[in-house]
Amino acid sequence: MAGDDYMDAAGKLELHTVDDIYSLSDGERAELIDGEIYYMAPPSRTHQKISSYLHNKIYNYIQENNGKCEVYAAPFAVFLSEDNINYVEPDISVICDLSKLDEKGCHGAPDWIIEIVSSSSKPRDYMAKLFKYRTAGVREYWIVDPEKKMTMVYTFEKDIVEQYFFDVEVPVGICKGFAIKME
Repeated sequence: MAGDDYMDAAGKLELHTVDDIYSLSDGERAELIDGEIYYMAPPSRTHQKISSYLHNKIYNYIQENNGKCEVYAAPFAVFLSEDNINYVEPDISVICDLSKLDEKGCHGAPDWIIEIVSSSSKPRDYMAKLFKYRTAGVREYWIVDPEKKMTMVYTFEKDIVEQYFFDVEVPVGICKGFAIKME
């Protein structure tokens, strides 16, 4: 759900900034897209199981293949651009350009992002984040929908969109020879 917008003394709409995210109460999580705050509900057990499964699969693949990429599960800060009005916490972020990383998170587009949708996050994941990730330079974006038992794969470099049901392997575009089957 979107946060409250606020007006300045002249009645002009003010945008939220990353400072507003960092001033949230302990345990409160939100994302910031074009200056609008979206508060996040705690993830479900199913969401957490899928996130753990995907993180482990990706981490193990990177380790077994001496990969240079790093994988992070939410909460992990991603600053998609140099402005201070966009801040997201993808469920899974894979970053291959390690110069983008510091102790605060990732500065710039991760190579691969996975979002696990819930009923409250669907419009944001399927629309706002899809646009943001594409324009920021994310190479590959997966939307995992536990309710539909389906994964949408957006390979932005090739302008390809594919749909996979959970009973088939999903090839990872940025890692040749790597595929993940949702079990």
